Amino acid sequence: MTGPIIAAVLTYLLMLVAFKWQHLRRFHMSVMIFIICFDVAMPFYLVATRDWKARLIDNGDILSFGVWMHFGLIVTLYVLYVIQVQTALKMLRSPKPTAEDLAAVRRDHRAQGVGILLARGLVIATGTILADPMPKE
Repeated sequence: MTGPIIAAVLTYLLMLVAFKWQHLRRFHMSVMIFIICFDVAMPFYLVATRDWKARLIDNGDILSFGVWMHFGLIVTLYVLYVIQVQTALKMLRSPKPTAEDLAAVRRDHRAQGVGILLARGLVIATGTILADPMPKE
């Protein structure tokens, strides 16, 4: 396994812990914000440390289904992150929400969290399958 895969799996486990302990709001929010930043920064790290021209263009991987499936899952994950943050802000910014409104927003937030866990797990799995252990020289 390469370093980015190990880091992604460890942050996924941390994300599962934060999902389980959502009642510890400060811990939950800190972990989730860190993981969103980690996931946004990961492509920049990979572009800086891998030879993508050789892998995608020269080897012809750009036309493979696996690469496009992985890309689609990443886009899905980022869209879910945006929706999740909007829902979290709605919970935090409501001055005096009714019990029903708050329960509905929490239900939505939890369902989005489950979707993020599934999408991120699939992103890590497809990334592991596609991983090239040889970094750029």
